[in-house]
Amino acid sequence: AVSGAHNTIVAARAGKDLVSSLCSGLLTIGPRFGGALDDAAKKFCWAHDNGLLPEEFVTTMRKRKELIPGIGHKVKSLENPDKRVEIIKDFALKEFKHTPLLDYALRVQAVTTRKKSNLILNVDGCIAVCFVDLLRNCGAFTREEADEYVANGTLNGLFVLGRSIGFIGHFIDQKRLKQTLYRHPHDDIWIVPFDQDIQ
Repeated sequence: AVSGAHNTIVAARAGKDLVSSLCSGLLTIGPRFGGALDDAAKKFCWAHDNGLLPEEFVTTMRKRKELIPGIGHKVKSLENPDKRVEIIKDFALKEFKHTPLLDYALRVQAVTTRKKSNLILNVDGCIAVCFVDLLRNCGAFTREEADEYVANGTLNGLFVLGRSIGFIGHFIDQKRLKQTLYRHPHDDIWIVPFDQDIQ
C-alpha cells in the first residue's frame, strides 16, 4: 500500500476514529506521494512561459540534477501507454479551446522518450497541464487568477479529494474486518549498530 493508505490502515487498527485515521493518511501527501500534480504544473508553466524549447527544458532540468515532475512511469511506456493519460489527453484536445501547455508537454515527452521509452507524460503530468490549459483558456478566469489557483495548490487539493474517498474505504474495511493492532515486521525496522557496516 502507498504511504497514505498504509497510515490510514495503521491508525484505524490502533483504534483511532475515522477523521484521525484519514488525517494520518493525508499527512503523508507531499513531493513523493501526490505532490507531483502541483510540481508538474509549476515546472511546465515555468518552462513554457519563459519560452524554453522542450530540448532546453530537458537539458536545464538535467543540469540541475532534477527530475521533471509529471514525466516518467515505472511500468507504462510508449509501447504500453497509460489509458488514463490517453483518455485525458484526447478529451482535452477535442473539447478545450486551446491546449498550449499540453502541446508543450507532449513535445517534452518526444524529447525524453528518445532517451528511454518510459519517460512519458504520466497521469499526474497530463492532469496538471490540462488543468492549467483549462484554467487559462476557459474564459472564466484572468491569467493572473488562473496562475494564482495553480500557485495556491489547487491541483493537490484535487488529489486529496480523490484519495480521501479511498482512505475512508480502507478505514471502513479495517473496522468491518475487526482488524487488530498492526505490527510492522521487525526485519524492516531493525537498527544497525553504528560500529557495523550495512550490508
